[in-house]
Amino acid sequence: AFFWLLSLLAASLLWSVSVQLSGREDAALLLLGAAAAVLLQELCRFACFKMLKKADEGLATLSEDGRSPISLRRMAYVSGLSFGIISGVFSITNLLADSAGPGTVGIHGDSPYYFITSAFLTMALVLLHTFWGIIFFDACERRRAGGLGLVVGSHLLTSGLVSPGGHWNPHPLPLTPCLGPWGVTPPGTLSLLAGGGKQEPEGRAMLYSALQVPPE
Repeated sequence: AFFWLLSLLAASLLWSVSVQLSGREDAALLLLGAAAAVLLQELCRFACFKMLKKADEGLATLSEDGRSPISLRRMAYVSGLSFGIISGVFSITNLLADSAGPGTVGIHGDSPYYFITSAFLTMALVLLHTFWGIIFFDACERRRAGGLGLVVGSHLLTSGLVSPGGHWNPHPLPLTPCLGPWGVTPPGTLSLLAGGGKQEPEGRAMLYSALQVPPE
């Protein structure tokens, strides 16, 4: 969540500088700002991956059996969920503040389901960030550019589905079930969760000293 807040701070600073230099706030600048915010979020997600990877290697060197007690794929679930939760909080806070009044939703003929629709969109955003985190970490670990392109491309597509007024339309909702199967079932993830999250070394030989006293 802290890494996502860093990306939000960087995007806010970039937006302020862009508005001051251009002297305008139109739809084109809004789309460019949304794209820059997405790229900054994914950059911070990569920084989070590198930090957790280093922590995973450090825990493995300190353990008695040479394995990390925490699976990197479980870290991907937690990282993606935290990105989604903090992003959802910032997405829905202003709407919750407006819902306290004054005014009545739909009094001028608009849809009275604005708040419930916004709640579903926020839920979809949380799930999408969770799936993006899983796919992103798996792609970084296996060095697969296709997974990274899928995450960045679908994230840009979701952020681009914004009207000039800045209101979300319901088109991001179909992306959630599309990314769900891939996000939940990357290779080996379900078997890791079923096995308690113990990550087996892939093609690595573990060396143990003959002088090491076995644990009682």
